[in-house]
Amino acid sequence: MISTESTDKLVSLVVFGEFTLADYKEFEDVVNYRIQFSGPVDLLFDLRQMAGFTLDVAWEEIKFSRQHAGDFRRIAVLTQDQWLTWSAWVSQLFVTAEVKVFDDEDEARAWLAADTAAETAGSAQ
Repeated sequence: MISTESTDKLVSLVVFGEFTLADYKEFEDVVNYRIQFSGPVDLLFDLRQMAGFTLDVAWEEIKFSRQHAGDFRRIAVLTQDQWLTWSAWVSQLFVTAEVKVFDDEDEARAWLAADTAAETAGSAQ
């Protein structure tokens, strides 16, 4: 089960229990909509309550990442699991976005907001 939230430049995803292909497809729909109407977006994955994921989710994530390699600016991953930390590192091979793993949600959101604030300030000059 997942919960998604989105604004113009940020898509947040929280996973509860097992992350299924149907959940991932729902996440893809939200991201595709944001990219279509807002351009590149930041992603916040909260995987702290995730119990696991199915193999088809892993495959879909690779395909989706390759299709949207340039559509993400920054990706923050919230987890304390070493396997998921390693998986986030491997994901960097498929996207041009900066990927960073966090234990603390406030730090992750601040990191994403700092990027957006710097970009806004730069375009105002």
